Amino acid sequence: MDGPAAPEPSGFSFGDAAFRDNPYPSYKFLRENMPVWQTPDGRWVLSRHEDATAILRDPRFGHNNSGIISDEIANEPILRGLTRTMLLLDPPAHTRLRGLVAKAFNARRVEELRPRILQIVDQLIDAVIDRGEMDIIRDFAHKLPVTVICDMLGIPEHDRDRFLHEGQVRGRILDPVALSRAELDLANAHAIEMDAYWRSLFAYRRANPGPDLTTALLAASENDDTLSDEEIIANIGLLFGAGHETTTNLIGNGTLALARNPAEWQKLYANPNLIPGAIEELLRYDSPVQLTARTTMEDVDIAGTAIAKGAQVIALLGAANHDPAAYPGDPDALDVSRANVKPVSFGGGIHFCLGAQLARIEGEIAFTRLFERLPNLRVVAPDAVVWKPTITLRGLETLPAVF
Repeated sequence: MDGPAAPEPSGFSFGDAAFRDNPYPSYKFLRENMPVWQTPDGRWVLSRHEDATAILRDPRFGHNNSGIISDEIANEPILRGLTRTMLLLDPPAHTRLRGLVAKAFNARRVEELRPRILQIVDQLIDAVIDRGEMDIIRDFAHKLPVTVICDMLGIPEHDRDRFLHEGQVRGRILDPVALSRAELDLANAHAIEMDAYWRSLFAYRRANPGPDLTTALLAASENDDTLSDEEIIANIGLLFGAGHETTTNLIGNGTLALARNPAEWQKLYANPNLIPGAIEELLRYDSPVQLTARTTMEDVDIAGTAIAKGAQVIALLGAANHDPAAYPGDPDALDVSRANVKPVSFGGGIHFCLGAQLARIEGEIAFTRLFERLPNLRVVAPDAVVWKPTITLRGLETLPAVF
């Protein structure tokens, strides 16, 4: 199937606001007409479940960040940090870093966080319950995972306001659309500010070690693993950014999906035992992470299409989650009682999201307590929402609700 790149399909552009607001019609078009599509700038886009999931586990598809990040922006402060993260590293560097960080995310330790997560959720509801209204995103979905991650990293209480209330730096750095100079300047300024903060936290934790992930990583850096402060800064920043965005978007997107499907909302309210399975369906229906990229480490063939070594390949996770080949019937419908839901929203293979189980537990407790304590919760305008200006990380700016 070698040949000229297909023209960009009508109505589909990564940089288009209409695609950002609702990418699913474009995903369907691509799956049915161009499942292995080459963009005008030479990247390959996979939209079928079989193809998208295959490359996540195939060692011939690596990150090799030099193939993803252009030379023009490789030396920007925000990029210098990003290239030291597990997100853009291949083995053995990836294996070394992930092995150190993964200890904080094993199943037992994450399960032990349930009482603390429940406490945080109740505190957030307590703070708004007398008002009769809240912004689901700013008052609840954002603050929950940020507080949990602050706990895990050992960030002192007096420093937490900067994370709870600061304006969020956009996740545009991960989008397959070039950043403007203004966006880069904003991201760089935030990276420089956070670099200074993490170094101050390291000094504090070296003098005041605790049972937290930051202390553990600093201890590792002083032993045989020899992690540099720059590597620790990059990966703590990754955990903080990715960790709170996935949970925030799971709760926000999930609440909106239920508001737009009131019969499913009522089904969950009447049958709270469905909530753990419903979390999987909400992850599938409107994934917090919509795509991920890999670089071909050798010449490969995907569904009969020859792709050369060094090419960037984008797996559309949101499209894979709506593929009827994986979800027979109507995959574009929300069904909180759907069986055998295994979304690829957290990626797969060696780069499977470390915080996936934590995000699931946070979502499960959040929805359970919202149903229990705010049974009359109602999203104010579910058909008039504003999405964040990112496509890789899909989430809402705000979501006003009353109760």
